[in-house]
Amino acid sequence: MSNNIVWHEHKVTRAERAEPKNQRPCLLWFTGLSGSGKSTIANALDVALYQRGYHTFLLDGDNVRHGLNRDLGFSDSDRVENIRRVGEVSKLFADAGLIVLSAFISPFASDRRLVRNLFPEGEFIEVFMNTPIETCEQRDPKGLYQKARAGQIKDFTGIDSPYEIPEHPEVVLDTSAQNVDDCIEQLIQYLQDRKLILEHKG
Repeated sequence: MSNNIVWHEHKVTRAERAEPKNQRPCLLWFTGLSGSGKSTIANALDVALYQRGYHTFLLDGDNVRHGLNRDLGFSDSDRVENIRRVGEVSKLFADAGLIVLSAFISPFASDRRLVRNLFPEGEFIEVFMNTPIETCEQRDPKGLYQKARAGQIKDFTGIDSPYEIPEHPEVVLDTSAQNVDDCIEQLIQYLQDRKLILEHKG
């Protein structure tokens, strides 16, 4: 990093940006195996919060790799850099007062911890999609497990690359046992209980 770069504090704080929206900035970090329901639930929550009048932004793993992270592959080092960049972007959106939803496999605990450390206490919400790999593999919406089993994809999480299970996630969901509505109700209740979303006035 250049010695000529200086951090400039904003005159409008993140809390001030969030207050008119009746919410507090936070990041819901959906992590789990491919096919566990991360994108499905994150998208459904995005819609549910929007319909209630809250201000959100969704970052999805595939979408980010089309643009911001298109130069990265799937080696361990590239996965680390992928999550680092997403964490920094998520922080910028949260600084704008938004509720951020990020859906990434993010298999390494150290990477998820790095992102957590970017946020004030209580504003990083790790949502562990604890869907069994058997269910994920049966769904296999992109045919990735089949290709990984056949050796056509290397370093595939859950097959020949590890997934480190979160030790203390804030929310645990299992889409093999819970439908989408159940998952959204659990997440909305979590946000309400911690006053991350408030009732709209008037």
